[in-house]
Amino acid sequence: MDMQALLQQAQQMQQQLMEAQQQLDEAKVEGTSGGGLVKVTVNGRGSVEEINIDSQAIDTDDAEETAQTVADMVLAAIRDAESSVEELQQEKMGPLAEGLGGGMPGGGMPGLPGF
Repeated sequence: MDMQALLQQAQQMQQQLMEAQQQLDEAKVEGTSGGGLVKVTVNGRGSVEEINIDSQAIDTDDAEETAQTVADMVLAAIRDAESSVEELQQEKMGPLAEGLGGGMPGGGMPGLPGF
């Protein structure tokens, strides 16, 4: 194996990984629940950045039940967004992981556990 070519390939993969991570940092994914009454925006790494609750989700006649319902809808919207983030991460990072482990004998790069 040509060591120079191997190092060049590793540098290219590192650059691609950094670009994919940057794209995930900049990505915005929305999760919804309650027919759109609750919307959660997360970045591509899964950090919640914004929660919007439509006023129609609030029943002023029953504050206790409304609080629990809104909490449930927020949780459902976060889970919806998390599912979308997982798909986005797989789209951006999956090919890189396959490139690291799939094409080399022994399932990875020698001397680099997990690669």
